[in-house]
Amino acid sequence: MSATCPGCQTARPLDFEFSMAFQPIFDIAEARVWGYEALIRGLKGEGAYAILSQVAEDQRYRFDQACRVKAIELASKIFPRGETLHLSINFLPNAVYEPSACLRATLAAARKSAFPQDAIMFEFTENEEVSDIAHLQNIITEYRRQGFITALDDFGAGYAGLGLLADFQPDLIKLDMKLIRGVETSHARQTIIAAILHVTRELGIQVLAEGVETEAEFVNLKAAGIRLFQGYYFAKPAFEALPGLSAASLKAAAA
Repeated sequence: MSATCPGCQTARPLDFEFSMAFQPIFDIAEARVWGYEALIRGLKGEGAYAILSQVAEDQRYRFDQACRVKAIELASKIFPRGETLHLSINFLPNAVYEPSACLRATLAAARKSAFPQDAIMFEFTENEEVSDIAHLQNIITEYRRQGFITALDDFGAGYAGLGLLADFQPDLIKLDMKLIRGVETSHARQTIIAAILHVTRELGIQVLAEGVETEAEFVNLKAAGIRLFQGYYFAKPAFEALPGLSAASLKAAAA
């Protein structure tokens, strides 16, 4: 690894193991699965917190790198051959030192697994405060140069919000479930989401509604103009496997 990336030399090895679950992202315009998000799990399917709580500060870099490799390796084994499916991977902006150097393991895993780079989406969350916006812009620029899709997760629930969106524009934003929950009866949520959709259309950004749990939420958001969906209404995450979509969600999506 390059000496320009201090995490390569100083990160402490991980002293725990983990795996991934996969949850589908559904495109209602095409009535098909658009891709899957890789979600951290313990080796017996334990929730993400059981693993994240073990990550020490000096392990953040290695953990971030290991998550990327694990997600790509598993996806390459379980994604159906011949289908165009995206893989969404969460990353920690504050764990990235030098973008091009920190992508080496990701690129190597994609090549080894014959997984197309342009089918990989990296999500960073508003819930992690980014102290250096210029550094984040450099990360996004390099990821796009390499052909990756970029996404802002938990939009509307964490740090910066519209201010962060003004500094740079990802390819996609994921509306936080706090905006989604009960949207069918909340004029305020409907108004806020309509405003976000207007802004993102002007900026050429796709919008994904995550955490959708009910038919009422789905119907309202579909009517608002959202086409990408994720949540229990469609399918719960499956451990090291691809879950089937619920019959109710398929029927509603086709309506």
